[in-house]
Amino acid sequence: MPGLRRDLGLLRDRRFALLLAARTISVLGTAFAPVALAFGVLGLPGATATTLSAVLTAEALPMVLFMLVGGVIADRLPRHRVMMVGESLNAAAYFCLAAMMLTGWTPLPALVTASAVSGIASAVLFPALTGIIPDVVPADRLQTANALLGLGQNIARVTGLVLSGAAVVLLGGGWALTASGAMFAVAAVLIALLRLTPAERAAGGGHSVLAELRDGWREFVSRQWLWVVVAQFSVLVMALQAAHGVLGPLVAKQSLGGAPAWSAVLAGEAVGMIVGVVVTLRLRPRRPILFATLLTLPTAAPYVLLGLSAPLWTVVGGAFVMGVCFDIFGVLWQTTMQREIPAESLSRVSSYDALGSLMFGPLGLLLAGPVAIGVGPRPALVACGAVIILVTLAALLAPGVRGLRVADDEPAGVPAATR
Repeated sequence: MPGLRRDLGLLRDRRFALLLAARTISVLGTAFAPVALAFGVLGLPGATATTLSAVLTAEALPMVLFMLVGGVIADRLPRHRVMMVGESLNAAAYFCLAAMMLTGWTPLPALVTASAVSGIASAVLFPALTGIIPDVVPADRLQTANALLGLGQNIARVTGLVLSGAAVVLLGGGWALTASGAMFAVAAVLIALLRLTPAERAAGGGHSVLAELRDGWREFVSRQWLWVVVAQFSVLVMALQAAHGVLGPLVAKQSLGGAPAWSAVLAGEAVGMIVGVVVTLRLRPRRPILFATLLTLPTAAPYVLLGLSAPLWTVVGGAFVMGVCFDIFGVLWQTTMQREIPAESLSRVSSYDALGSLMFGPLGLLLAGPVAIGVGPRPALVACGAVIILVTLAALLAPGVRGLRVADDEPAGVPAATR
């Protein structure tokens, strides 16, 4: 209990409390956004699935294309200002989308442009968020800070998923999008209040963007544990996208009664995510990357169980375990990056991490349909689970993954001597 009270004492730190509030509110807005946008677009006169696809692609593509540039910007400029700009861009994009929905003026080019601005905002925000946490909290509180941020974000994510559908039904897509924009605007104001001192801000760089990207790449590839796990996740996320986005819902519709069954699976995962973050408040493994990588093995459970026609309650239990494991992994991963990577390169390295981990995700979505038709959705789910297990075992062969140790008193940004 004394340790837990000390962890929760971080909430009394003004700057961390502002960052926590900003991220929680922003994630709540992000959780509202997909449902509001999807039903808002589909509710337009003459809109089809192709219309929604174009709008969503316009958001996803710039996020990928600008991720590396966002890392350079966040390493050059004060990160709280970069985050403030990102949240403001998101607010502007969603206010514009809401205005179009409410007024009935919804030309596709305008919808696509507003969505693209939101994608750019996400590319700016993510690398800055990873880098700003060591600027706000002491080195020995990094894991606690990441856990508390994750807890707030997961609660916001679950709340948003629950409330967004009701908001769309009761208020309509336009007003729900307005609510999302307002949340992003509030987050921008809270970030602006951080007021980091000059000594804590990233120094501006005088090199070209390409030169800074090369520097960030050298930092990335110089750490075996880092690039091996990112390579693992590039394949793992591809399997997850196929299983979670297409194959799982398909089996639920065919055999388990449809949306209620899949909602139960998602609820199990959501509860597991919250539990996982709570666990990390006290968890301090000596080999964090080894421990975190081992935790990705059980994430195959819900897909294998679903593929083997196991009872629904076991699939929900598997989804709970997956949520616990992924959130413990996330906290340990972020904390290790913040401890091991020099502060001046942290945002660029995190942008390579995000880009590498997510780059094959769309391929998984693309292949899921044809594979489900060719071999059936249940065998395809078992295959996805097997891919997750095999790629994780391959990652565990790397000495850097197994051997990285982090001392409790190691300051942020200083490499471990045992790397």
